[in-house]
Amino acid sequence: MPGLLDGTPVDSLHVYEARGGGVALGKVDELGPDGVIDELDRSGLRGRGGAGFPTATKWRSIAEGGVEAGERYVVANGAEGEPGTFKDRAILRHDPYPLVEGVLVAARTIGARRAFIALKSSFTREADRVAEAVAEVSAAGWAPEVEVDLVQGPDEYLFGEEKALLEVIEGEDPLPRMFPPYIYGLFTRNPQFGWSAGSTGTDFRPDGANPTLVNNIETLSTIPGILRNGADWHCEFGTAESPGTIICTVSGDTVRHGVGEFELGTPVRDVLFELGDGLPEGRALKYVLSGVSNPILRGEDVHTPLTYEHMEAAGAGLGTGGLIVYDETTDPVELARAVSQFLSVESCGQCPACKLGTMTVTDILDQLGPETESRLFAQLTGRLGQVADAARCFLPTQEQNVVASLLSDMRDPSMRAPERGLLVTKLVDIVDGRFVVDEKQARKRPDWTFADT
Repeated sequence: MPGLLDGTPVDSLHVYEARGGGVALGKVDELGPDGVIDELDRSGLRGRGGAGFPTATKWRSIAEGGVEAGERYVVANGAEGEPGTFKDRAILRHDPYPLVEGVLVAARTIGARRAFIALKSSFTREADRVAEAVAEVSAAGWAPEVEVDLVQGPDEYLFGEEKALLEVIEGEDPLPRMFPPYIYGLFTRNPQFGWSAGSTGTDFRPDGANPTLVNNIETLSTIPGILRNGADWHCEFGTAESPGTIICTVSGDTVRHGVGEFELGTPVRDVLFELGDGLPEGRALKYVLSGVSNPILRGEDVHTPLTYEHMEAAGAGLGTGGLIVYDETTDPVELARAVSQFLSVESCGQCPACKLGTMTVTDILDQLGPETESRLFAQLTGRLGQVADAARCFLPTQEQNVVASLLSDMRDPSMRAPERGLLVTKLVDIVDGRFVVDEKQARKRPDWTFADT
């Protein structure tokens, strides 16, 4: 397998080069930009940030347009905050060099002179590793025409949204813009379609839309292996429609927690057993939450292959490969409320239908008792139908996806259970085979401040 987590951790550029590092960057000169994009197209690589968009299509859309489109930029999105996901930090802890090489390959391919690697400020361990890798690569003279900067941003969930990510790079809060990065990129002269007029920390504002390529860390880290070994090699893993591998995270009610790389097409059950050792004796699987972007996966669907197409057919989604497991003691109303609470406080407030809608959904779920209440369910269904109206980002659609997928179970008295204090939030670290979660999320308020108690 491609093996982003294989072997001993890579602690120097010398070790990375001994394992084939640097070959992919040379392939850009050998194949040319069009050849690189064609190779990625043949590989079938799709973005690992959650949306699963074809990587080659994204790169080609940024590269096209000529000089009149302005400057090009590359951004590596490492603002990992999706509940149940730890893959990007696992990659950077193990080996940050494929990411740096992938960023340089991307920059040379689309003609960018500047690139950014964005991490949360709380990711101090990962930031140190990336900074060291960038410094070594720069000292070695790899792609000297490309300036690579490390950007450290806030802990807010929306920092990981690609339009909000550009705002943070420009010195603003993570508030999503109107238009995606390939249409409206970094440092433009035009009026800013974000929250404010922009404070970029630079007077350099070239004419044009400045198309900006934003890829997840796992996506960019996969690029060197594909170019080094070829698209056909990458297609040897996974399935015809979902080639390659994916790094999965398992947390929740399993015996243990963990992160590992799997061929796409591996059944969910196998991932849960390999990383989580299944559930404790006497417990049964009830739900699997693939982050907070996709409908719930039920226990009876545990044999579903982890591919984009199979997970969608099962009524769920692959997302970022973060699988949060819930056993039979889980109440569907409490789970829906925990997800809705997370999304409501993380919503930025630019779109009233989203901010007020997610808060109202949370309030309705708070009122649902053990008996079916038709009036409240009617209100809940109505609010879910409106919550994404005129939204700037995908967050309110996530609210619809998760909460609506649990509606039938909420109405079924046999599916209800006593509350158990569920908290849906991001993962902070892994200690002794268990993930530490961000417990301060329970105190977070809708204005992104925290209550004292």
